[in-house]
Formats: sequence, structure tokens, C-alpha cells
Amino acid sequence: MLEQADSLFNLQQYSDAFQVYETILEKEQLYSPQMLLKMAYIKEGLKDYTGAMYYLHLFYTKQPSRSVLKKMEELAQAHRLSGYEYNDLQFFKTQFSKHYMRILELMLIIAVVTVTVMAFRWRSGYRFSKTFKAGFICYLLFIIYYINFLNLGNEGIIKNDYVAIMSAPSAGASWLATTSQGHKVPITGEQDIWYEIKWKGQKAYIRKNNVLELP
Repeated sequence: MLEQADSLFNLQQYSDAFQVYETILEKEQLYSPQMLLKMAYIKEGLKDYTGAMYYLHLFYTKQPSRSVLKKMEELAQAHRLSGYEYNDLQFFKTQFSKHYMRILELMLIIAVVTVTVMAFRWRSGYRFSKTFKAGFICYLLFIIYYINFLNLGNEGIIKNDYVAIMSAPSAGASWLATTSQGHKVPITGEQDIWYEIKWKGQKAYIRKNNVLELP
């Protein structure tokens, strides 16, 4: 199927190519960085900036690079979209997410090796200091925190036009702004049919069906 989609893309039959790419992505859960770039290119050509940014983001999570961050920022500037400012923190967060499991595995290996060594030394009569014990307990607690609570934040892209940004999770709350598709917002929480977001530095709310949550 991928060869068929690439062939359609090369023939500039972009809509047909995108349908095949989408089938590969959604049903087979298979994709390459090059496929995602082509999907982003097609969406940009159709002026679907939500879709373009979404597939660029997928590409970035699979193959982080500063050049892709810069591309998203340039596209955002060209179409006056907010939330895509280029910074080192964004690059660090993606790199961290990419290596999350490897870091966890390393920490668990260190913990197991330490426990094993401690068990052998304790049997031979060695007694560990209170400082060492406290430090190791803190290390284990950090692993628990890392697994259950560490969260660098979720984000989403507004996918519709004329979307209301509200001050509270209610249709009767104060109106803050009306925005269009393509803007990226930090998701800080959720309540029923609403996402809690950051909008221009303040807490705000938006209906979930207006947001495409990023993986």
C-alpha cells in the first residue's frame, strides 16, 4: 500500500495518495518519517494547517530535529498561528519523551543491582549507614514518581474555526476570545466535555471536540 500511495504522490494525485497514507496510519499503525512529511505537505497545500501541524508533530516525535521545529515555527508565523514558538525546552521535552522508557529501564537496572549488592553485603555482616539508606529510599520514591506522576504536559491543536475560548467550563461562562484552527495550546486539565488550557498566559477552557490532542 505504501508503494501505491508514493506512486500517487509522485503523480501529484495528492488527495488519493493521502487517503491511502491515512489508511496505512490508522489501520495498520505503520508509518515512516517520509510518509508523515508527505502527509503534512498535502495538508498544507489544502490549507488545512491543523492537519499539517499534526503530521509534522508526529514526524517530530518519531525523529526529533531542530529543523522540523523551525519549519513549524515558520509555518505558524506565515499563517499567524500561536503556540509554535521555537525554544530549547520544546526540543528537550521531545527528546526526553523519546527516551522515557530507556531512562526508566536504566533506573530499574541500577535499583536491582543495588539491592542485590546490598543483600550480599548485609549477609556478610556489613551494615549500611542511615544516609545511604535514606538516599536509596529517595531514589526508589523518585522511580515511583517517574512512572506514575511525571508529566511534561499535553498539547493540542485547535481543529475548527470560530471556536470560543471561555473563562470557565460552561457555555454560560465569560467569553475570552474566538479563535480559528491551527493554534496549538497547552492542555493543563479536563472537566467533562471541556479541556482546561493556557490561552495567552491565563487559564481558559475549550470544548474537547474542537481540539486535536497531540500524542
